[in-house]
Amino acid sequence: MSTEEEPVKLDAGASTGPAPVSVETGVDPSAAKLRELLDALPPDLYAPVFTHASWTARRSDSYERLAFLGDSVLSLAITAHLYPRLEADRYGAGRLTKIRAQAVSGRSCRVVAERLRVPDRLRAAAPVEVAASVSALVRTERVLASVIEAVIGACYLAFGYEPTAAAVVEAFDPEIEQALEHPVDYKSTLQERLARRGVLVSYSVVDEQGPPHDRTFSISATIDGVEVGRGTGRSKKDAEQEAAQAALESLKW
Repeated sequence: MSTEEEPVKLDAGASTGPAPVSVETGVDPSAAKLRELLDALPPDLYAPVFTHASWTARRSDSYERLAFLGDSVLSLAITAHLYPRLEADRYGAGRLTKIRAQAVSGRSCRVVAERLRVPDRLRAAAPVEVAASVSALVRTERVLASVIEAVIGACYLAFGYEPTAAAVVEAFDPEIEQALEHPVDYKSTLQERLARRGVLVSYSVVDEQGPPHDRTFSISATIDGVEVGRGTGRSKKDAEQEAAQAALESLKW
């Protein structure tokens, strides 16, 4: 896929103020377009992207609303990329859904966030009074995934869908290819192995954290009432997959 594209230009009337910090060292080339858009964001959009809700008196000044928007833009961009690329006879709606879910999972979003040096950007934006806790915060999958969604949401508002979607597809390309070449379905694998032994696994939510639009779920996988694995994820499906993976590792079947 070509990576040639005209540099992003801000309108002459774009808000002025302190320029966003550009963190270029070590950025993966596969995220070049998204980094370009990110660094071209006007300050009134850049600032909330890297503002955790606990860092501001007004929750609306944090990245949460932008992440809500970016989640939808990310899903549409990847879906629109996959749909014409994959043969209808081989890739039905169910299979497409699984591929997309893996490509945009919390784990995938975290990897893309690390390519963009999001942890460094968060550290740079953190208030001095939270310095002691910021290191742990910027390592959590939930935060990094939410911030990358906020980046996408902000880019959509600033530059529109087409340039943002192209940048998203480029940034997530390694995850898309991984999902196509090595699809992950730990739940099905676990179910098949247990079926040979005549036992069943059940999944239950044991914890939920975060606001409704940015929830993290913890799910327990149990066999005959005994927990064999536990997983967390930004959706119940992601958490179940992680729980199933943990179960396969603990059972060693």
